[in-house]
Amino acid sequence: MRHRSLFALSAFLFVMLTPGLASAAAGYTTGNVNMRAGPSTANPVITTIPAGAPVQIAGCLAGWSWCDTIYAGYRGWVAGAYLNAAWQGKVVPFVAYAPHVGVPVVVYNADAYWNRYYVGKPWHPRARVVVGPNHACVRGPFGNVACR
Repeated sequence: MRHRSLFALSAFLFVMLTPGLASAAAGYTTGNVNMRAGPSTANPVITTIPAGAPVQIAGCLAGWSWCDTIYAGYRGWVAGAYLNAAWQGKVVPFVAYAPHVGVPVVVYNADAYWNRYYVGKPWHPRARVVVGPNHACVRGPFGNVACR
């Protein structure tokens, strides 16, 4: 009985502490598409996702124009028009079905996003900045500094 209670508690805590996993939706690319470091064609290309590749859609800007997407270990932004979604056993155009699929609407903050996913990447505009003997700080693409 004690093991069952511990398992139930562990499962509950896992679900509560990992909301991002529960809200991601299954999707597919409509063609070869560039995954970018931000929601604009002005941002660097992280990788090119091949046509029909499965992706996880973690969230989108209001209006579904750009979506925070996960593909093969990469995290970045794909234009919503180049995504399809899995919905009720069918593959459907993502933008048309986005409200039904359940993908959350998110707000993009370049510094926070880049500091979380892109520090150390060769195309990151700022190098890692180390301040003091046990303090690691990073500079975001727009100049802010965050320390851990």
